[in-house]
Amino acid sequence: MGTLTSLLDISREALLADQVALNVTASNVANQNTAGYTNEVVSFQSVDAVTLSSGTYGAGVTASAVSQRDRVLEQRVQQQTQIQAQSGALESALQQVQNIFGLSSTSTSASSTQLGTDINSFFSSLSALTSNPSDAATLQSVLSAANTLAGDFNSTANQLAQVSSSLNQQVTGDVNQVNSLTTAVASLNAQIASISPNADAGTLEDQRQLAIAQLSQLVGLDQISTPQNGITLTTSSGALLVSGSQSFAVSTTQVGGNTDVLAGDPPQDITSNLTGGDLGGILQARDTELPAYSSALDSLAYGIGTQINQQNEQGIDSSGNPGQAIFTLPTSQAGAAASIQVLPTDPGAIAAAAPGEGSSGNNNATALANLSTANIVGGQTASGFLASFLGQIGSDTAGATTNNTAQQATLTQLTTQRDSLSGVSLDEEASNLTQYQRSYQAASQVFTIVDSLMASAINLGVETTVT
Repeated sequence: MGTLTSLLDISREALLADQVALNVTASNVANQNTAGYTNEVVSFQSVDAVTLSSGTYGAGVTASAVSQRDRVLEQRVQQQTQIQAQSGALESALQQVQNIFGLSSTSTSASSTQLGTDINSFFSSLSALTSNPSDAATLQSVLSAANTLAGDFNSTANQLAQVSSSLNQQVTGDVNQVNSLTTAVASLNAQIASISPNADAGTLEDQRQLAIAQLSQLVGLDQISTPQNGITLTTSSGALLVSGSQSFAVSTTQVGGNTDVLAGDPPQDITSNLTGGDLGGILQARDTELPAYSSALDSLAYGIGTQINQQNEQGIDSSGNPGQAIFTLPTSQAGAAASIQVLPTDPGAIAAAAPGEGSSGNNNATALANLSTANIVGGQTASGFLASFLGQIGSDTAGATTNNTAQQATLTQLTTQRDSLSGVSLDEEASNLTQYQRSYQAASQVFTIVDSLMASAINLGVETTVT
């Protein structure tokens, strides 16, 4: 009887183990397309047997589900996600700048842009003035071209400012998402700690890894494993985000018109050291690329305006008075593109004649027109400076696009490697399903046979007494 009882225990344990295996297979198939789900495999383990004088009891097998994870590979995917997200955010911002200037991936010609056309038109109107220095229509053409050019500088500067403002809003939005996700990670840490290491917290770990993957899209992270299967998260600059069951909120503050990021305990401004994720790309575009472009645009507006003003002041206007400034400018080049305006409303303020020539003279008009070929902005002509400036924008954008494509390819490769281990294969699950079904049927047959033998033994061979 002892042997039959042991065999009954073995068959029962086998049935229970096979049922666990079937449930694991069903769960894998059902969650094949669930975001963040990690494939589970069945771990069979022998049950400790007890040996008595009459025999061995309790032998058998148990089964449990174990998530298929490679933590090193998961962290590599997360790190690459941060790099790719930063390059993507930078590319997006630079494409907005490129669109402002009317550039495209196939055309970066300065002369084809609105600003380039307006600069050429302005100097062309001055060149036309040399032939008709006292003609009212020609003078009006110069004033109109100056107004168009100033308006284009204003519009371009304002659009750059709008891009910067939009990036500030994105910073705030990203920070709010980061706080929501770090709170979730801290809560999951607590739940996982209450289960591990006595049981597999696969579902909770999947949820935590998904939250960390989403965080990696937003901000650069460093991840540290802690006892009880916990995870500590810091920013790439070392500011604490999650420690055990506690999360530390990220906040924002206004500094010089920009939205800066505060993090850690106690909170400190980490904006200048923050890299990775969408935030890293946004801050790189806002704090490095956009200021450089705005400064170049200011240099161009200030250089043209200053040189035209100085030359016009050396001439005589149509009323015989000394020429005055044509453009209003700030005291330095900072903000020149946004504030440049045409001062006179009377076209006669254009000083075409040089002193002593009379109102029909054109020497100063010639000098004004010659500024188109003079090095008046950063040691270059206005058109040459604009061409270099726009070429830099085009090069930066193309470089960002190329980099993002490469980073995305690397991320895809790493994700494929991870999924080959942690992803669900329907072919493999179909094979497992057949195996576990047959194993269940075999254990059931053993159980039935043992049951029949025990009934025969109890009834001394009379099968009909006990069934």
